[in-house]
Amino acid sequence: MSTDNTEAGLNLTELLTEFPEMSRGDLRDFKKGIDETFRDFTREWGESIEGFFVPLLKILVWFEKLVVATPWPLMIVILAALVYAGARSWGLVAGTVASLLVIGYLGMWEDMMFTLALISVATALCIIIGIPLGILMSKSDRTQAVITPVLDFMQTIPSFVYLIPILMLLGIGKVPGLIAVCIYAIPPVVRLTNLGIRLVDKDVLEAADAFGASPRQKLFTVQLPLALPNIFAGVNQTIMMALAMVVVAALIGVQGLGSEVLKAVNNQYLALGLMNGSAIVAIAIVFDRVSQKFGKRLQKHSEVIHG
Repeated sequence: MSTDNTEAGLNLTELLTEFPEMSRGDLRDFKKGIDETFRDFTREWGESIEGFFVPLLKILVWFEKLVVATPWPLMIVILAALVYAGARSWGLVAGTVASLLVIGYLGMWEDMMFTLALISVATALCIIIGIPLGILMSKSDRTQAVITPVLDFMQTIPSFVYLIPILMLLGIGKVPGLIAVCIYAIPPVVRLTNLGIRLVDKDVLEAADAFGASPRQKLFTVQLPLALPNIFAGVNQTIMMALAMVVVAALIGVQGLGSEVLKAVNNQYLALGLMNGSAIVAIAIVFDRVSQKFGKRLQKHSEVIHG
């Protein structure tokens, strides 16, 4: 009896300490089935999907050529004017111009232009897709319940994981890099658009109803204007997250400051890494300060209107 009890105890201990796993053969077949299914999908639809993204590739290539071909003095003037228009700060304009001159003097001007083109197109794409999604989420709790887990997934899954299917479908190039950046960067603008619209004062909405405003009129003349500070906070975070992805995008063939940082890592070039990394930081600071100041101006404007 004691021997049987001992064996039973050992079996119970093994059951509790060793997690019940799928057999190695079944697990291998399961993973193989997923891989083969996706490969079949890639063979059948890969060309069509590539064709779908051709217009996006043309826009990105056109914008890259435009900023690279623009004479550097004119580009500095344009960027300085955009910074002043957004921030209304001569100090920030001076800092931006100084940063651009240093970056150019250190031989990183063209790579910076490629990075600016990628971030600009990625941010525009995130805004075009993200704000309508945020509006849809704000209109329906059910839609919010469906989209929120997808946004959580996009923000938490390691970027290298979703690079695998993107590379299998589209190969190495600019569009896969742009898509990877957008996947990582789009959640903030979606979330904060939804939040901004939901935070609009109910009394204001009731007043709009009392004046006979249609749902479309309420959205475009009341909700979106009052939600703009939150929306631009989302845009700010989207830009920051897009910049954080430039090195990952370089892994799949996107030219720019990120590719130089990647080269520095692979070859252990400290100076090259520090210089290009600092250039990315400088761009990020400029974008961050301009979008923050612009958001604060919108906040003050909306408070005046609301008051």
